[in-house]
Amino acid sequence: MPIYTSYDQSPLWFQSLGEGAPLICLPGGPGMDVRYLGDLAGLDRGRTLILPDQRAAGRSPAPQDHGRCAFTEQARDLEALRLHLGLERFDLLAHSAAALTAQEYAAAHPERISGLVLVTPVGRAAREADEDELAAIRASRSGEPWYPDAAAALAELALGGHPPEALAALTLRTAPFAWGHWTPQAQAQYTQPGAPGWLRQAFYAGAPDPAERPARLARLAASGARPLVIAGGRDGLIGTAPARLVAELHPGSRLDIFERSGHRLWHEEPERFTDLVLGFLG
Repeated sequence: MPIYTSYDQSPLWFQSLGEGAPLICLPGGPGMDVRYLGDLAGLDRGRTLILPDQRAAGRSPAPQDHGRCAFTEQARDLEALRLHLGLERFDLLAHSAAALTAQEYAAAHPERISGLVLVTPVGRAAREADEDELAAIRASRSGEPWYPDAAAALAELALGGHPPEALAALTLRTAPFAWGHWTPQAQAQYTQPGAPGWLRQAFYAGAPDPAERPARLARLAASGARPLVIAGGRDGLIGTAPARLVAELHPGSRLDIFERSGHRLWHEEPERFTDLVLGFLG
């Protein structure tokens, strides 16, 4: 796989898939191996997907300074990738937590973004799940056979203080909440090891302090990005509230809710997803 040099000269991995105009695709997590995105339900048939492994994820090494993993810093890595590829402008797709990186990049480099797609974003400048909405989405699944075990794992996670192995096992048991339908195909997606335990805190350290929040949001809104924002109506991991906030923040954006899908909606409604994204990007 090819390597590019990040803004601080450390090596990061990426891969290319498909043919056509480039579409850089950022994985979520934070800390997911980018290969979980696959071909994004066939987007590679119309675009060249550029799939970077971000810091401390997949094949990219962890920096000695964990502060380099904040989503604000990873936006600087994205600019290094653009320069490496020699792109004047490009389309950008970001999943879940990476929507924070993408919005930060669009605010810093608005002239470089041709089109922006945010898939099940976690929020605008921080994670912004509505806990009441999440509780309602999860409760709506109470009749399914996996529910008692997943709900028990959620309750145990809420207690905190778990060692890494126990934390990973508990998180895996809650995976059905992230899907609109917990099928064998969905279960097969959970095979890769989890991210380092410290990475989540390091990534979200890029969020602003409360006093700085209004100015940060105003800066993001001024990017002119007008993104396509997609959410899953049965997403028990992040819900639809963050996507609605993101769409409200960016003037001229488009919001689509896939009512039957969860957090990885390109698996659950692939044709609709592909048609929507390719149509939006043109």
